[in-house]
This record gives sequence, C-alpha cells and structure tokens, in this order.
Amino acid sequence: MTPATAYRDTTRVRELLDEIRSTVTRPWKIMEVCGGQTHAIARYGIEKLLPESITLLHGPGCPVCVTPVSLIDRAVSIASEPGAILGSYGDMLRVPGTLGDLLGAKARGADIRLYYSPLDAVQTAADTPGKEIVFFAVGFETTAPATALAIKKAAALGLKNFSIICAHVLAPPALAMLLGIPDARPDAFLAPGHVCAITGESDYAALCARHRVPIAVTGFEPVDLLEGIRDCILQLERGTSALTNPYRRVVRPQGNPAALGLMRKTFISVDREWRGIGSIPLGGMDLHPAYAHFDALHRWPENSAPAAPQTNICRAGDILKGILSPEACPAFGTACTPLTPLGAPMVSSEGACAACYLYRRTATEPLPPNRT
Repeated sequence: MTPATAYRDTTRVRELLDEIRSTVTRPWKIMEVCGGQTHAIARYGIEKLLPESITLLHGPGCPVCVTPVSLIDRAVSIASEPGAILGSYGDMLRVPGTLGDLLGAKARGADIRLYYSPLDAVQTAADTPGKEIVFFAVGFETTAPATALAIKKAAALGLKNFSIICAHVLAPPALAMLLGIPDARPDAFLAPGHVCAITGESDYAALCARHRVPIAVTGFEPVDLLEGIRDCILQLERGTSALTNPYRRVVRPQGNPAALGLMRKTFISVDREWRGIGSIPLGGMDLHPAYAHFDALHRWPENSAPAAPQTNICRAGDILKGILSPEACPAFGTACTPLTPLGAPMVSSEGACAACYLYRRTATEPLPPNRT
C-alpha cells in the first residue's frame, strides 16, 4: 500500500469500528477541534459508521471562522485607505464583517491580494516602497511560525512599509473554555494534529490532567480519526483521562522546537475575542513589544463607522461551540449557502457548515479498495 491508502485501509477501518462497537456501553460526546478533521469526517461518512451512542461535536477548529468581526472591520477599513495594499489567505477575503467583506472592498476599488504566504507580502513591501503593505495574519499555532518568519525577514530588511493585523489564536485555551459550558461539555477531544506538530503534546496533556478529560491527537484520514475515537472511548469507558497520540508519524512529544522558539520571540499570549464564542483568556497571540512597530492597528486609526444590523437567523456561534449541529441551524442550506454565506463557518473551506453542505448533501466519498 502507499502511505495514503494505508490510512484508508478498509480492513483496518472495519477492525477499529468493531473495537469501538464492542467497547461502548453508554452515550458519549467527542469533539474534533480541527476543521480539516471535520471535513474528513463528513467526506468519509464516519459519523454514519459509528454506533448511535457516539456523538461527534464539531468544534471551533477553523481560525477564519473565529476571527472577530472587529478585526475584519478594521481590515476592510485599512484596505480602503489610499496607498494601502492588504493581503491575506483566500478564505479570509470572503468572511463578512458588519459592513461587508474584503472581496466587497476589492470590488469597490481597494487593492486587496490573495497571498499563499506572508513572506509573499514581505516581498511586495520590498518591491513597492511607495505603498503600505498589510498582511491579515490568521490561523492557529500552525500558521503562526510563517507570520513570525515574515516579521523576522521584514525586520532584517529594515522595511518601514510592512505591517500585520495579528489575528492568531491558540487552541488549548479554547478547549478549556468549551469544558466550562455545562450543556455542551464534550466528554473527550480529538486534538488537532497539525497544531500539535508545532506545539507538541504538553499543553494537551496538562488539559487532560486539569479537567480529567481524555484527548487523542489525530490526523485527517479515516484510520487516524477512528484510532483517536477508539482511544477516547476506551478511556471514557474505563474512567481514565490521559493524552494518547495515534498521529505519531507526524506529531512528536516536543513538537517543532525551531518553530516554537521563533513564535516565542515574536508573539505574546493575550486575551482574544473569538467570533460567536466571546473573549477567551490567553486565547490569542499579539506581537511582542519588540515588534510592536509592525502592528497595523497601531499605524492606522480606527474606523468608528456605525455597524450594520446583524441577522438573528444564523446560529454560527452555537455551531462553533458544539451546541448545535450545522443542519439544525434554520438558515442552513436555504438562506445560508457557500454562495450566500451568513456566517463564517459556511465561508471557510475548513468551516463545519461548509463541510456539511458539501458532503452531506451529496454522496460521501467511498473508501478506496485495499491494495497490496
């Protein structure tokens, strides 16, 4: 088998499902944290394969989805300033703020660009010294090292026309917050594999010990996800709470020391507003005081334009908390679709609503046959 098909092996999938069915004796709720995991679960129909007593909750695992409206509004305002070029990742351009999204600002004449890396924005700043280049930096710990590297390069080049809107968020504080919601508290978590590839295991092991909750680090293939679910169910049935790591081929206990060192020099942890959820203590990152001169929010005055009225039909906040499934939202698939999104989870390619719309309204992708 190739590496990819090995983790989609139908024989192994059936073995894991049998093990889960023979172990579970009561209802349990398990939350996956990463939007990529949500899409894989929907793509392969994993929820339909599990016993009915196991409920998978789709957590706030999409950093684009939880970016606060206030920062989107600031980005739209800055992009509209003369001489400004604002760039970000593709999904970020379509997330609505109170007065529209960045693509709407682009249609009105703002210079807004899609970048695959913040280093491309640094290069734009070096090539166009007469313009102010602003990068809207979003993401969990996975993308933060690239932003830190861009800041380091801009500082080395002595660029005065490069800055960022820092919207990076931290996953472990969000998990701790979700455990404090009585009606929606997950019994266990599938930790985000790509985040843990950077941060390692220690933060999640501490959550297990502090909150007595099982956590399994998982990847994005059917075998990865089912191994994580199996590990959680085994612990829940036994009454134990520890961290397991079925994603050992990618995630090491210490994470990526080089990336962590770069992040610690560039960012500090701060309280951060998460869209639809509220303020999470130490739930985000901001620039270290040594790099405060690269903060776009300090360079540009705040726009005090009145906010547009918000719709009450979209239940994105409850979906991000795992209180409500996307299909249970009254706007899902009618007023809210990928072409006419009301909430960020329908906009982002990692959003839970987008995953449900894409895969549950069509046939799920079958697992490929075994190959030897």
